[in-house]
Amino acid sequence: MNGVGAMGSVLRALVVDDESLARTRLRTLLSDCRRPSAQCVGEAANAVQAMALLQHQVVDVALVDIHMPGADGLTLARSLQALAQAPALIFVTAHTEHAVEAFELEAVDYLTKPVRLERLQQALQKVERLMQSRRGPVANGVQEDVLIIQERGRTERIPVQQILYFKAELKYVTVRTASRSYILDGSLNELEEKYGADFVRIHRNALIARRAVRALEKHFDAEEGEGWAVRLNGVDELLAVSRRQLAAVRELVSR
Repeated sequence: MNGVGAMGSVLRALVVDDESLARTRLRTLLSDCRRPSAQCVGEAANAVQAMALLQHQVVDVALVDIHMPGADGLTLARSLQALAQAPALIFVTAHTEHAVEAFELEAVDYLTKPVRLERLQQALQKVERLMQSRRGPVANGVQEDVLIIQERGRTERIPVQQILYFKAELKYVTVRTASRSYILDGSLNELEEKYGADFVRIHRNALIARRAVRALEKHFDAEEGEGWAVRLNGVDELLAVSRRQLAAVRELVSR
């Protein structure tokens, strides 16, 4: 992927959709984008046309419909991954059932039709950040670990390094970052198994990020009485620590 230059540079976009009206609308929306600016440098009505165009055209981002005759958008996405200069991928579709699979294919964003200019602009900003990170020293060929969350009809990619804690609430798990909370349909046991190197169990209902631990302090809980709680960097709330996990948390605080 070619990098974005100085501020004011233009993202080169490929629009792939079998409906000509949909391509025209996206081309118009792209011309209205300002931060970053974007330009449609190619259009394709199917996956075969898109791959042929990419043989001789450098593209920063491909906006791809999922349901197309012949090879669909998901198949095209897999083909794009094999390119030496693969464009960033944004799915643009009327269907939401493929959101999780789309993000597993490393899509930057997933837009539903009719696309609003504001949402397209947000997606292009993600592309710009991705391109800047690939140019930066942190790239090193290491892919950032992300947690995929579906919430209120949207699919979010949350970098695991931004997550401060997981807390079980009834049938769901609250995922907390410094800026907001998300709801995840999953279990703490699965999360502990997957992210145990970065998170530690402090209670039957909570996992916390090891790097976020700030302090351990005495705490009175109306249900459990007097005990201990941990305070994390980035949030004000206290999280109860069970007696069984107290030694492990003390060790983290003392490091």
